[in-house]
Amino acid sequence: MRLLKVFAPAAIAAGGLLLTTTGAPAKMEYSKKEKKGCTFCHTKAGAKELNEAGKYYKGHDHSLEGYKPATK
Repeated sequence: MRLLKVFAPAAIAAGGLLLTTTGAPAKMEYSKKEKKGCTFCHTKAGAKELNEAGKYYKGHDHSLEGYKPATK
């Protein structure tokens, strides 16, 4: 267990590996394809709830093409 605590962060940083214990709802291929982090489409990391961008992505055949965030 102690080795895991030491080597896991190094493996993530060096190899870009994803280690998770929560079964994230987002698919890594979407994140890689769009070059966006999880919270670009989800309300918070690990949450299933989608924000405006996530709803657009889901409703437009998993594409952000044409997406423009609402101005505040």
